[in-house]
Amino acid sequence: MGILRTNTLSGIGTDGPVFDGVTRLDTFGYVVPPVGVTSDRTLAGVTTAQGSIRFNTDSQKLEFFAQDQWFEMVIDTPDLAVGSNTGAGARGLIPNINTTTKIDYLNIASTGNAQTFGDLTTIRNQGAGYSSSTRGVFMGGGSAPTPNLSSMDQVTISSTGTATNFGTMIAGKKEFTALSNATRGLHMGGAPTSPAGIDIGYHTISSGGTGVFFGSLTVAVEDDYSCASPTRGIRAGGTNPPGRSNVIEFITISTLGNGTDFGDLTVARYASAGLSNATRGIFGGGFGPAGAVINTIDFITIATLGNAVKFGELTQARYVVGGMASPIRGVFAGGGTTPAVNTIDYITIATQGNAVDFGDLTAVTPGLTGSGPVSNAHGGL
Repeated sequence: MGILRTNTLSGIGTDGPVFDGVTRLDTFGYVVPPVGVTSDRTLAGVTTAQGSIRFNTDSQKLEFFAQDQWFEMVIDTPDLAVGSNTGAGARGLIPNINTTTKIDYLNIASTGNAQTFGDLTTIRNQGAGYSSSTRGVFMGGGSAPTPNLSSMDQVTISSTGTATNFGTMIAGKKEFTALSNATRGLHMGGAPTSPAGIDIGYHTISSGGTGVFFGSLTVAVEDDYSCASPTRGIRAGGTNPPGRSNVIEFITISTLGNGTDFGDLTVARYASAGLSNATRGIFGGGFGPAGAVINTIDFITIATLGNAVKFGELTQARYVVGGMASPIRGVFAGGGTTPAVNTIDYITIATQGNAVDFGDLTAVTPGLTGSGPVSNAHGGL
């Protein structure tokens, strides 16, 4: 048996030692693979061999090269089914279908048309939602002459049926956003912009009850949208009439405190969709400059600070889109155009590119907010 000892291997894209035959590593430590950002895959002069393995610091995942393309190594969760959209699976729930109490659902891992889940306790036009892996919570909303609601509904995501009472927010509002990790759910922004549009409130998702004040945003805003990792919540864009915002800010979910500047969107926009896995935040659609309806999708790396980068485009420009996610996929549902649509799109979060058709909602749905839908497998869990 031969033994190779070396202190330093230098050079990028050059040939190193070649091990022939069966090679065994006897160690109680570990092996560190090559590490780099996504753009390092295409460095000049580097030829990638089939079966190559590396750690991507952008996605925070191992990846391997096969069939002339890079694939992520992902963890499979057996209780999240990958069959048709009727399975419990990585499930997305979409409320306010056609501005009614109706809730649709779909399996994010598959494609196909949405199906009927049940009903909210009341119409929550321009409300919001957040979720744990088991419970979905829908809150607020309102349309003249009905006052803005502070009430909240809850459902069990893996089942179907009618929602029940969860608790109350810190103030009645509409056109706001909400996010969560596995334990705590936060609602923030919204109309009226004064004073409710600057407030952040929270609940413990397992218990509900009366909302507790968390802190304040950097600016009073409505029609904003959000996403989260297990530690950090992100809120983006929106409007403080008549201006549009390109501001992204963050909070640490497990603490109390005010929002802090994160960076800027590629374009100021409101009434967009927000979604994420644990690494990347995605924002799609909305009203852009001069009131134009846009199809642009941006992304950020949640653990860092900095400006958003263009990810791709929706299949069609639309506003008040609903966003939901699994660790692998982001789904955009419904939204307003001329006329409103029942379209569902999806993207693969770890890559960049344009959205692809997923299926249709059970009805045309112009009344979603950016964070109205929920899922049991989003980035905060």
